[in-house]
Amino acid sequence: MSDSVLSIRNHQFFLGDQPFRVLSGAIHYFRVMPDAWPDRLAKLKACGFNTVETYVPWNLHEPKPGQFDYEGIANLFYFIELAQDAGLWVIIRPSPYICSEWEFGGLPAWLLNIPGMRLRCMNEAYLSCVDRYYDDLLPRFKPYLSTSGGPVIAMQIENEYGSYGNDHMYLSYLKKSMEDHGIDVLLLTSDGPTDRMLQGGTLPDVFKTANFGSRAAESFAKLREYEKQGPLMCTEFWNGWFDHWGEEHHTRPAKDVARVLDDMLKAGGSVNFYMFHGGTNFGFYSGANYADAYQPTVTSYDYDSLLDEAGHPTAKYVAVRNILAAYHEKPLPDVPVSEKAVSFGDVHFSEIAWLNQQLPHISKGVSSATPEPMEAFGQNYGFILYETSVLTKKELITLHMPDMHDRALVFINDVFQGTVERRLNQESLDVTLPGGKSTIRILVEHMGRVNYGPRLFDQKGLSGYVRLDYQHLYDWTVYPLPLDHLHQLRFSPYQTSVNDTLRPADTGNQNISGMPCFYRASFYVAAPADTYVDCRQLEKGVVFINGFNLGRYWSIGPQHTLYLPSSLLKKGDNELIIFELHPEPGQAASLINHSILS
Repeated sequence: MSDSVLSIRNHQFFLGDQPFRVLSGAIHYFRVMPDAWPDRLAKLKACGFNTVETYVPWNLHEPKPGQFDYEGIANLFYFIELAQDAGLWVIIRPSPYICSEWEFGGLPAWLLNIPGMRLRCMNEAYLSCVDRYYDDLLPRFKPYLSTSGGPVIAMQIENEYGSYGNDHMYLSYLKKSMEDHGIDVLLLTSDGPTDRMLQGGTLPDVFKTANFGSRAAESFAKLREYEKQGPLMCTEFWNGWFDHWGEEHHTRPAKDVARVLDDMLKAGGSVNFYMFHGGTNFGFYSGANYADAYQPTVTSYDYDSLLDEAGHPTAKYVAVRNILAAYHEKPLPDVPVSEKAVSFGDVHFSEIAWLNQQLPHISKGVSSATPEPMEAFGQNYGFILYETSVLTKKELITLHMPDMHDRALVFINDVFQGTVERRLNQESLDVTLPGGKSTIRILVEHMGRVNYGPRLFDQKGLSGYVRLDYQHLYDWTVYPLPLDHLHQLRFSPYQTSVNDTLRPADTGNQNISGMPCFYRASFYVAAPADTYVDCRQLEKGVVFINGFNLGRYWSIGPQHTLYLPSSLLKKGDNELIIFELHPEPGQAASLINHSILS
């Protein structure tokens, strides 16, 4: 249908025969529960946008090699249909790599266990995996393309590739693959507004766009050096920012965002807000950055965007809507009313299960001469426990883990010795060996694979070797703990003893000092509604609601609550399971009606 095809003539977009300006906002379907997609899309339309943009994370759609998933929160094509129903055009950014503060930048973890693997380049091992993925994914877009009467008007090749490499043969390979699979809408690239990025990440015959958050005139001027004839477009207008654990929550004034938007529009530019609505990194899908040190991203992807994590319009929404209203001949639609969050009160733990006692039920030990990373055992996410025994005299000695990713808890005969954190550039710990035969257990938490920059190849767990002083330790039993089968846990009644030591009711005086545990509780909901799990009385761990992995919490902040969408609750009794890494007497959770990002 030629009247809905996006094309370029000189310095302007045309949709069919009519001049068109792309006014787009990013909503990632994979960060929002499906029942909320219509609401978020309607609010995008009501704000004055005509287009929605989304990435497509490879690791969500091919969780295991050759096994593809497009159901539930992965139902991208239903999201596209809803966008069309809402009167929106769609821009798709289909990977292989998406960055997006998403686990491994959207690349599947299983790539890391393939011999000879080199990422994002003309590497045969890598491209054979991309080919299989594209063979399944790309043909599915055909009926949704604007050339077939659908809403998809443009698709992106790779993502900010100039920030990573300069393999133009690789970019050309992806372009040809997309075209060979029937993608006949406008193709584009997006890169930061610097010479090196625009040189490395673009192709001569592909429309070029830039990503930036400020200095629009300067950024567009640099883009114009490389895109001589096309319209000016910012594919990622960074109107907010993301958060790392242990750092400040990022905010940006609404007036500043509105001012930069106005500058872009006055210059004739098109724009995609990154993000319009951030959503949530549910489960283990938060990524990480690595500058001078490892920086894991929090569960919330609030991003200080136009809609908050629960989909409520912010002051930034109002400011942007006022700007965009001036570019519409007709009044904008009314903004849909947002669902109010509800406080359901305190949740009391009634049962407990200690990790060391649950290993036979939730994992199968694997013998290994050396402590290999979790990818070697076919594990993508979660935790992994390494166990070995040593025969020594009583001594204080240093345990070395030089390639540990990302946070380790060390136990000697099930007594907690301390933590080692990659975030703090730590790689060793002084431990006390009691003498005789001692069992060393190292529980390693995967906290998100690096999603940006030169350290993408980020295997999790322990790699290569562990030493006591100068001596390498061998003969390990490894327990993968992806935590995706919690129904196999065997709980005991929960109680706190008179000496303030947490103990399962049926194990007497067994020493379990500092051992991680699973708490379980039931709570009643008369009518499901959005709420927030308040984790301020907990230390560090993961929350599961009715079997759904809600995400990580950590007392160091800035995030202290986990957003719990109403669709994950049911009328009547609901199950809460918390995997707490540092159990203490008196720990509890509650369900409150607001988020705490501070």
